[in-house]
Amino acid sequence: MKRDFQAPGRSPVFAREAAAATSHPLATSAALEVLQAGGNAVDAAIAAVAVQCVVEPHMTGIGGDCFAIVMEPDGRLTGFNGSGAAPRAATPQKLAELGVKDITDTSPHAVTVPGAIRAWETLLKAHGTKSFKSLFKRAIQYARDGFPVAPRVARDWAGDVDKLRADEVSAARYLIKGEAPKTGTVLKYPRLADTLAAIAEGGADAFYSGPVADDIVSALQSRGGLMTQDDLAACHTTAVSPVLRDYKGHTVAELPPNGQGIVALIMLGILEQFDLESLDPLGPERFHLEMEAARLAYGVREQFITDPGYMDVCHTRLIGADYIDQLARQVSLTKRMDSVPASALAPQTDTVYLTIVDRDGLAVSFINSLFSGFGSGIVAPETGVLLHCRGSSFRAEPGHANSIDGGKRPMHTIIPAMVLKEGAPFLSFGVMGGHYQACGHAHVLTNIIDYGMDVQAAIDFPRMFFDIASHELQAERLVPPSTLDGLRALGHSVVPASGPIGGSQAIMIDKTRHLLTAGSDPRKDGHAGGY
Repeated sequence: MKRDFQAPGRSPVFAREAAAATSHPLATSAALEVLQAGGNAVDAAIAAVAVQCVVEPHMTGIGGDCFAIVMEPDGRLTGFNGSGAAPRAATPQKLAELGVKDITDTSPHAVTVPGAIRAWETLLKAHGTKSFKSLFKRAIQYARDGFPVAPRVARDWAGDVDKLRADEVSAARYLIKGEAPKTGTVLKYPRLADTLAAIAEGGADAFYSGPVADDIVSALQSRGGLMTQDDLAACHTTAVSPVLRDYKGHTVAELPPNGQGIVALIMLGILEQFDLESLDPLGPERFHLEMEAARLAYGVREQFITDPGYMDVCHTRLIGADYIDQLARQVSLTKRMDSVPASALAPQTDTVYLTIVDRDGLAVSFINSLFSGFGSGIVAPETGVLLHCRGSSFRAEPGHANSIDGGKRPMHTIIPAMVLKEGAPFLSFGVMGGHYQACGHAHVLTNIIDYGMDVQAAIDFPRMFFDIASHELQAERLVPPSTLDGLRALGHSVVPASGPIGGSQAIMIDKTRHLLTAGSDPRKDGHAGGY
């Protein structure tokens, strides 16, 4: 597909030495600065995400979690699970004693141990060349001296005012006279600057012990939370082997559970059974197949995906050919499935994403998240650490795959990805957007592989997703009315999406031509850059 230069849009960025794609221009600039000063892709990723933790506070923060995949120039892959666990005291029995029946976003029980800072340090030790002290310079500068609020950030911020108003400290830190800041407003976060500076000097231990840890624990315990200093001190990052599955001559790499990357592989496995490339990419038949595959794959997620130590079935079983065939047989080309019964799924036995590729061919696919907008809305008052709410994925009651338990990691929606072609690096990419991310991986990849789009066109292309509870389809504005009518004729209920669906970054790697092609989602403020 060729770009229409008379229509709004942007070209992909072509570069030969290195490329970076993030959701915020100041983060992309920070990454390029590190790369041009001799840092590698992992160094640049840490510098960029540290900036995002300041300038996109609704999406990410040092009080969140992190996942990453690093791809060596020869295609070797290493995964990093930087998600934290529930406090040791957080059992279903304890929550029942406290009268907690649901773990809401703003509950102190939704705050699991923030794993991001430990993950950043682990990544740097394994693959980086620089220190926190050199890589945090821009983030500390923006937090101390100020940064202007970008347009998409301002739009999202306005939607989270009620959450922030509900907490006195959050309202004082993140609202101006009770309201969200406007585009272009210059904000400063001196407490966060001091905390970043402390981590830059003392490493991750300065976050997980001492004054910062005490401030986090105090903030949570004052609200009835169960987190202790020992819980924070026990935080560790797990190196994992990515899960691989082929799709039409390409090998897609996702991280294993407790993330939902396996859901993207299940979707691709189902879609591979159909002649997708013969369909109009914007037509009802394509979106029907994608949404039916998504409904099945997310049904598998709800039933099975959790901390791997608690799963009833090995994740490799869920992407096996026989199980994928069993799921695909439930999809009809002519009508919507009435429901996705649990028995049919039984095996037979707000987030930032960035990607960077450096001059040596080292690639990193990196995602860092608070989960909901502004996470839990709970700020540690002295240190400015905004805490995530990933534990809201847990069930308070026992008997479910995702029932809360002490030391257990919750199911995660954030998923980085890589793709190899004939064993060589081909694509580093990811999609933001909470639950949508696995579906977004399948959507972007099929745009590239089945429909021949370049990375920017694949990212720009209109999206659709379904409501997890009702299965009603939500369509972006640029999905044609004829497609919506066609989906309704197949039995779907379709409504306009309340806003843009997700966000994405991608870098395509062509080793034979020594060429990088980078794209960044116009649904966000960021852009790709390279040299």
